[in-house]
Amino acid sequence: MIVYNPHPVFLSFGSFEIRYYGLMYLLAFFVSYFLIQKLIDIKSIGIKKEELFDFLFCLLVGAIIGARIFYVMFYNPSFYLQNPFEILAFWKGGLSFHGGLLGGLLVVFLYSKKKSVPFFAITDLFSIPLSLGLFFGRFGNFLNGELFGRVTDVPWAIAFTTAPDKGLLGRHPSQIYEMTKNLIMFFVLLSFYKRSKKEGNTTALFFLLYGTMRFFIEFFREPDPQLGLVFLGLTMGQILCFVMIIIGLFLLLYLNLGQNNSKNNPVKRKAI
Repeated sequence: MIVYNPHPVFLSFGSFEIRYYGLMYLLAFFVSYFLIQKLIDIKSIGIKKEELFDFLFCLLVGAIIGARIFYVMFYNPSFYLQNPFEILAFWKGGLSFHGGLLGGLLVVFLYSKKKSVPFFAITDLFSIPLSLGLFFGRFGNFLNGELFGRVTDVPWAIAFTTAPDKGLLGRHPSQIYEMTKNLIMFFVLLSFYKRSKKEGNTTALFFLLYGTMRFFIEFFREPDPQLGLVFLGLTMGQILCFVMIIIGLFLLLYLNLGQNNSKNNPVKRKAI
């Protein structure tokens, strides 16, 4: 068993601190920026490279706002009702991926309407860097010693000193499980995106992969202490992932078996 005592601060200058978690978000942003520039050359979808930075920034802001609102509403509403000013203190933690996904999708929808770019063309494209960005996010969680797993005696167990037991018990390194999941998603989606001829299929695959794999990993992750197991022995994350799976299946069937296939013509490809 490995004992891990996290040090979340990368550098400090007096009271000013640079934390690993913030660095991971910054790294994810710039990696996504350069990756999308490359992916735009694979398929012509109407996004101008000179507008990409601003669009990504708006997307990040929308995702953070959505993630915060969703966390407040579904994960800890009683606390924030009693402490409403804490809602703005998102740097203290408390962001929901599912809420961030909704916030990001709203920004994409508004952008697609404004620029007359197909909605699914954008979501297909952005699902790939999103998977890689989630990898960096979970790495930040690991560096912070948060979102750790349940108690276990497996040989690779890690004792987190940030856990309630103060590092006395070994736990599943669920952050590493999720990092692995996100890398798998990245490579699968990248390969699928290059070959897919129908808009929306990559988005549907993202929903299915993320929902299914995280649903399984949640069995090894410590439930949120303020919620515990919510319904039928499942966590809130698992319930939301189940919804993602249903949406992914419905979208896949709608795009491939529905009557609107004429709207999803193969997109033109450019040489890589």
